Amino acid sequence: MFNEYKNIEEFKEENGYTGNGVWYPRVTKIVGIKSKPALYHYYGAAKSYKSAQEATEQSAKEGTLIHEAVEDIMLGKSPEVDPLIAPAVNSFREFFEKNNIHVTPEMVERRIVNHDHRYAGTIDAVALIGGKMGVLDIKTSQAIYRDYNLQTSAYMDALKNEIANLQTRWILRIDQIQKCIRCGARRRIKGGREKITVEWNNMRMRACGHEWGDLYGEIELQEFPYWQNDFEAFLGAKKLWEWENEEWLKKVGYL
Repeated sequence: MFNEYKNIEEFKEENGYTGNGVWYPRVTKIVGIKSKPALYHYYGAAKSYKSAQEATEQSAKEGTLIHEAVEDIMLGKSPEVDPLIAPAVNSFREFFEKNNIHVTPEMVERRIVNHDHRYAGTIDAVALIGGKMGVLDIKTSQAIYRDYNLQTSAYMDALKNEIANLQTRWILRIDQIQKCIRCGARRRIKGGREKITVEWNNMRMRACGHEWGDLYGEIELQEFPYWQNDFEAFLGAKKLWEWENEEWLKKVGYL
């Protein structure tokens, strides 16, 4: 990983947050030091780097739209929903009401700081689900990846002394897909990129011409209550990130 920055201010802006005159690196940048084989495969399989980058940027925009709508719903608002993401948002609204999820309004999209370990981040929410209070992190990916545990463990350690009854953490995945009405294959279009998933040993699926049903939202919630081991791994990633960016971190006075 090699980054060129024009100046100290650009480095600080792209890699962290400043609060009360103190700059800290942000959690997502630290976690980004970890290798991501699936992402490399995606770029390698793309027609070109430019097309992959364009799809990634568009996918990020769609993810932001979903995040904003979902956070409004959690706060009791009635957001105007872009038709592009309506299936995902409608499914979340049903899931949210059915599972009687409660959030602390001041802890939605909240900046947090860990002064002991010197990093900052922004949590999606602190929520009460099934009688337990925990960090709720929202993802719009096609799966729940283990990398997310590093990110949420950092949030847990930052909040453990602030929220006395903080017990657990959840990853809430919100996506939208289509299914073939003939064979059951799955089709996902995000960022303008189509991905069709079939069972590798199912010849009927592989030979099917596919007739796609309506787009619908898909919601997945997983709890990860044991976070301390993940946090040790996060601190390891932080150390590596600091090593990679040592010269810039010295310039900003962090090291």
